[in-house]
Amino acid sequence: MSENDPKPPRPRSTEDFRPDSGQNRSSNMWRLIIFSLLIAAGVQIIWSSQASDEVYANKTSYSSFRQLLAEDKVSEIRATGDKLEFKAVSGNQNKKKSFVTYLPAFGDKKLLDLIEEKGVPLKTRPEPEPSPLGGIVAFVLPWLLIFGLGYYALRKMSKRGSGMMGMGKSRAKLYERTDEKTGFDDVAGAENVKNELKEVVDYLTSPKRFKEAGAKPPKGVLLVGPPGTGKTLMARAAAGESGVPFFSITGSDFMEMFVGVGASRVRDLFKDARKHSPSIIFIDELDSIGRRRGAGLGGGHDEREQTLNQLLSEMDGFEPHEEVIVIAATNRPDILDQALLRPGRFNRRITVDLPKQKSRRAILDVHSRNKKLEEDVNLDDIARSTPGFSGADLENLLNEGALLAGREGRTHLCAADLEQARDKIILGLEREGVALSEREKQLVAYHEAGHAIVAARAEHADPIHKVSIVPREKTMGVTQLVIIKDMYVYPREYLIDKITVMMGGRAAEQLVFETATTGAYNDLTQATRLARKMVLSWGMGEALGHVAFEEPEEHVFLGSEISNQRQYSEQTAREIDEEIRDIAREAYLRAEKTLSEESSSLDEIAAELEEHEEITGAEVLKILEKNQGKRALPRAAGAE
Repeated sequence: MSENDPKPPRPRSTEDFRPDSGQNRSSNMWRLIIFSLLIAAGVQIIWSSQASDEVYANKTSYSSFRQLLAEDKVSEIRATGDKLEFKAVSGNQNKKKSFVTYLPAFGDKKLLDLIEEKGVPLKTRPEPEPSPLGGIVAFVLPWLLIFGLGYYALRKMSKRGSGMMGMGKSRAKLYERTDEKTGFDDVAGAENVKNELKEVVDYLTSPKRFKEAGAKPPKGVLLVGPPGTGKTLMARAAAGESGVPFFSITGSDFMEMFVGVGASRVRDLFKDARKHSPSIIFIDELDSIGRRRGAGLGGGHDEREQTLNQLLSEMDGFEPHEEVIVIAATNRPDILDQALLRPGRFNRRITVDLPKQKSRRAILDVHSRNKKLEEDVNLDDIARSTPGFSGADLENLLNEGALLAGREGRTHLCAADLEQARDKIILGLEREGVALSEREKQLVAYHEAGHAIVAARAEHADPIHKVSIVPREKTMGVTQLVIIKDMYVYPREYLIDKITVMMGGRAAEQLVFETATTGAYNDLTQATRLARKMVLSWGMGEALGHVAFEEPEEHVFLGSEISNQRQYSEQTAREIDEEIRDIAREAYLRAEKTLSEESSSLDEIAAELEEHEEITGAEVLKILEKNQGKRALPRAAGAE
């Protein structure tokens, strides 16, 4: 699944769409005016109370004033209440300066006589009475400032949804209608999924037509598939095609440490969706809140279960005219509560599977639109060599190739860039500083040569793409096979040949060096797992017949795996083990026989790998053809 990345619609919080936005702007303006006036009044009061002190900036003690008066150095006195403002000669320069002092609390009865004796002019004025309004403002202003700052902080936290006021608000993002919207044309592959979702789009765009036919809208659509397959993109495409508001949220956004918050957020989300109906609610990772109630060894989680209960109630409480459809995505449908999946809630289940070869080719076309490709790049070959890749993996493949080209100063991607990017994604980075001894390098070369020869000789095996002994994060060497076309039914012969190819590495070690190494660990693990699946699930064991013994897989945190018991006896279990050993033994003997017949080719391919570290599937077939004469052999990937 993929998307051409034009400018996406801008996500907005549902708080931005409250109906009183105009009133909020008006009230905010008045708050700003009142706040400014209060600050100005406070500054005025403080300034007026200190004005006289700023004129007479030199304060002195009362005893110094008496001494200057007695020495005839005071020329003028102004009395205001208990404050005395006077001019006096200070220092040796005989310059007059202004001073301020205050009468003592016990008074001075002889001061007036001394002033008359010295003949100093005395001016008096009454002490101004304090203004009642100023006192009230001076008392109220600090509290207004405190409450104003607190209110502002709470509003900020409420809008972010992080404060107590916004704890129960929905955290969904609302995507508006835009000209540049995501539609089904922006999604490559998955035609069946798009066809299913088109019915949802048709109902949202033409609900009257369905109502006249007596049809009820699908209340819930569940998208199921592995990560990276484009479930979220599909939901956005459905919203874009219908042109309705699209609320997007993840299941974890409902969860909080406080009990009841998740349920409150569910109520708020559906309330907003109904206001904007017709609309779509998209819940990603539904399994985070939709797990079975009361499951597991430790019982249920109260907050999660209350959130789930509220979600069930909201979906079940839809009325026909509300025209709100819920689309949810999960990659764990096996753990969802059955109440979610019943008709009337998520009654439509759509599987978004990994893309097949044709879809992978279409996805590569989408993601390569803004990239310059060399002529040697064949997107068909890339689509064929990437089985199991999701849309996100394919996008990452092209991006890694572009990074490699940019690292070397090139603007065009070549086939080698994409080949190296594919190996990096599948096998990991090349190991730097890994110095294999000659013996170890020879062992790895023969091991991979054994895989390659058995794969070339096996009738039903996939063709060889290349063989490498470059050490990487996940392996010391690899033989890459390519699936020519997608397979939906696997015959027993194909599976047996697949296990035989896995045994080729161990058989080469035993044949050439008469030893076994740890390099066959992954081969043996995969071969044993496949053989067990053949016997237990697919009834391909020769002795046990066409019987399936394996129960459906469960997960341990659900508490069901511990209580599961085998549905067969100990005798049958021994027979199953013997069947698995027989399949593995038969595959090993076939691989050993093939390598014994191709010993010269085994030596030559191993030598080529030791010298060049990588060879193509065509080169492997060329060596086999040269040593065994001209005869029809299975074709390698890309061979002429």
